[in-house]
Amino acid sequence: MKSHQYKTDLKWTGNRGNGTAGYRSYDRSYSVMINGKPTLEGSADPAFRGDVSKWNPEELFLASLTACHMLWYLHLCADEEIHVMSYKDQASGVMEEMDNGSGKFAEVVLHPQVTITHTVNLDKAEKLHQRANEMCFIANSCNFPVRHEVKMKLI
Repeated sequence: MKSHQYKTDLKWTGNRGNGTAGYRSYDRSYSVMINGKPTLEGSADPAFRGDVSKWNPEELFLASLTACHMLWYLHLCADEEIHVMSYKDQASGVMEEMDNGSGKFAEVVLHPQVTITHTVNLDKAEKLHQRANEMCFIANSCNFPVRHEVKMKLI
């Protein structure tokens, strides 16, 4: 088995001068730095006193899941000589908040819209989404179902 390591640096940037003296006394802002890449500015979801203009962890999680699925799908299509000409996804997720304030994602639905050349077996191209889900590193790390509602287009 191969092992891959990843590193990020996170810095809380929301100290207004009094730290966490009270629940309303600090911003939920943070910066994520990865060597050689642009800094990502994040915050909590607005429902949790976050800044709507910044990325929140839930959005980043959903983006990671849909990006991983797409990358595996493209890989599998290339292996099968299926020519994908365009791919986009408008993924959605449901996070449930518990009475104690914790929460978890209950479900994610990917909505891939894929355009492929007409020289391919459409059924085979659709079935590769299930295989991509089985291969996706992020989906394999989830404890909830990741569903797919695929729209295929031939050109």
